Amino acid sequence: MARMSKRSNTQSKVAKTKVASRDFRLPAQASRRRGGDSAGSTKNGYFAPPEDWHEPTGNTGQNYKFIYQSPGEGFRHVLTEQEIRDRLSELPEWMLEGLEVVQLSRLTKKKLSFPCYGMQWGASIYLYPMDESLIEYFPHPPRPEQVVEAKMFGADWHEDADGFWRLEWSEETIKDFYLNNVLVHELGHLLDDRNNNYVARERYAEWFAIEYGYRPSRRKQLAQRATQKVVRRHHKS
Repeated sequence: MARMSKRSNTQSKVAKTKVASRDFRLPAQASRRRGGDSAGSTKNGYFAPPEDWHEPTGNTGQNYKFIYQSPGEGFRHVLTEQEIRDRLSELPEWMLEGLEVVQLSRLTKKKLSFPCYGMQWGASIYLYPMDESLIEYFPHPPRPEQVVEAKMFGADWHEDADGFWRLEWSEETIKDFYLNNVLVHELGHLLDDRNNNYVARERYAEWFAIEYGYRPSRRKQLAQRATQKVVRRHHKS
């Protein structure tokens, strides 16, 4: 995962930090979403680092449990418990009936080799921290869909002189991304009981995140801006 808290004055130290892209749509993660394998090598041959996997209890229809873990040195959680609960409360109740746990997970050295924003496993959703600088480094140019996604949520791509790419977020844009994309995307995986292969599951989760995350949030923003304009015009008169 190409994430670092601050750019060091020592070029070699910077180079060591930029080792991999951060992408929450990895095949290894998809297998972890589909199955209940223990940490380590999955049955599909991919590797996933140790995590606190919460086995589903079947106690649906109750309030989901929230678990907080320290993000790790140099990293920070993007969302608070209240922000997560407020966002999920805006969704229809039936969408949350199968959700048992939302966990803000700690980022460890092993998890750095398996970079992701969020993950769904069983009846649980895991959200992972960001670098304190809110800057991510990638060793290759962004794919077209990554450029589109960044533009949708207001993040900016820049190419460094050494050939690495960085994705820069602000406090507002990263919260928007986690609340209206990552969180809802993983909930879509939890609700998807029809698709079994990686591509189909990702396609459904992407659709779900746009339909119930991105579009409603934009309609809400437009309504708020319209209200503010009306208030300003009223004050002028």
